[in-house]
Amino acid sequence: MSTTRNYLDSLRPWSIDDAHELASQTPVRLDGKHIEILLVAREFFDNFGFSPSMRPLCKTVTDRLGIEKGRSIYLNQLFPGSPAKQVAVFAGLPAPKNCL
Repeated sequence: MSTTRNYLDSLRPWSIDDAHELASQTPVRLDGKHIEILLVAREFFDNFGFSPSMRPLCKTVTDRLGIEKGRSIYLNQLFPGSPAKQVAVFAGLPAPKNCL
């Protein structure tokens, strides 16, 4: 796996086991709530060709999973610090373009 700052340079086949392996290097312990967000982010990438930054992530999660799960506070509880960045890493996606 080729990485730059913990983000994949190019997409490769991904699995939930990959997400757990990547998360094992962080304080985040993935469960079903996390995985559903990762799957939504991968769907977003498939549709648009880039990783969602925070606002598009919130909107897409809201559209797919409901308003409670699309709130930034909910995403921050699951992925503390920078949800869009962490989601991209764990989902095997490139870094969101406008995330620092």
